[in-house]
Amino acid sequence: MPGPSGGAAVTRSTLRQQIADALRDEVLAGRLRPGQEFTVKEIADQYGVSATPVREALVDLSAQGLLDADHHRGFRVHEYSVDDFRSMIEARSLVTDGMFLALLADRPDGPSPDDPRIAAALAGVRRRGEEAQRAAAAGELTVLIGYDLRYWRELALLFGNRHLADFLHRLRVQSWVCTVQHLRRLSDLRGALWSGHTELVDALARLDAPAARALVDAYNAHSLALIERLADG
Repeated sequence: MPGPSGGAAVTRSTLRQQIADALRDEVLAGRLRPGQEFTVKEIADQYGVSATPVREALVDLSAQGLLDADHHRGFRVHEYSVDDFRSMIEARSLVTDGMFLALLADRPDGPSPDDPRIAAALAGVRRRGEEAQRAAAAGELTVLIGYDLRYWRELALLFGNRHLADFLHRLRVQSWVCTVQHLRRLSDLRGALWSGHTELVDALARLDAPAARALVDAYNAHSLALIERLADG
């Protein structure tokens, strides 16, 4: 059947979220490919659970833009275009630019590296960045995606706005879903993936918003050029 290759039955209580997370990981890993179709029953049989939590999980993923619902044929993995990726980058830039501008505004409620809690959180984000950089250098795409998503989510949460962090996380998941289909065409990804995570944290730690913005701009330009090249080829 055209469903995911994963195996063991899900038995814990948070079935809906676990199934949604597992299917999202299948999409990010490229095992569920753009346009691939499957039904609630197929997924329920795959995981050995009832249809209800599966249907709820698929509806959640549809709301996140990862799946399309077809009332007659079930669900299919959403197919993103390069134009979609350009729009995602623009939206991501608007969010991160706002975050970096907040650094220059010197707001009393803004993040300060002098705050021990912020310093500890930045150190944690930096560790995520180090792991992401190692994965990028080794060309380990699946490992990179996991650390990269955690890195950006934790970084966004430093600015104290969970809604902003959730929005940026959703954009980044969609961005990875859009790009992974192209990146997996390369047999060797070493040196092809952005690895400026720790540089960005260091720029933010010294409140250097222009440097942070320049790093993100370079990252976006690099990613877009790579995906455009792969899509054309």
